[in-house]
Amino acid sequence: MNFKAFTLGLAIASVTAVSVAKPVDYKIDPTHTATVFNWNHFGFSTPSANFSDIQGTISVDNAKPANSSVNVTIPLASLNTNVKALDDHLKTADFFDAAKYPNITFKSTKVQALGNSKYKITGNLTVKDVTKPVVLDAVLNKQGEHPMTKAQSIGFNATTSFDRSAFGVGGYVPNVGDKITVNITTEASVAADK
Repeated sequence: MNFKAFTLGLAIASVTAVSVAKPVDYKIDPTHTATVFNWNHFGFSTPSANFSDIQGTISVDNAKPANSSVNVTIPLASLNTNVKALDDHLKTADFFDAAKYPNITFKSTKVQALGNSKYKITGNLTVKDVTKPVVLDAVLNKQGEHPMTKAQSIGFNATTSFDRSAFGVGGYVPNVGDKITVNITTEASVAADK
């Protein structure tokens, strides 16, 4: 066999393999994922609440981060302020109207790698059937084999902020602050059959 032809064939095969590589899908682990948000309460305090049982997928392309994506669903039933009366009130039509709109969703539209494990994730946040763009400032904590499950895993922290009134959740503004600050932490793993 012609050595040059063989070498050229290997090179073409390598380039082809790289070009058809797909992002890896990581399923979010709801037991190690939390979304905590806080707001100003009449200027006296900054209460917080959290959502749990978060579902979704993080698709990661290490070679081309712009091909990565995030798709998340947050059930309003999981809302917890540690005050049951407040939980119940926030789920009414005064705020989230959870009976009519049971989920919050986020779907990314753009992922930018900023270096030093930092990313800017732009996407569409939908609350009460209102969709607006928001930006997550994300940090990759770790990627690799999980020491307990042995599954390929990934973990991020992220922050964002926005005006809740823009999503039709403007009850008691301005006395109760309009600006919501959100802190997210998540772990996700590749399914065993991948």
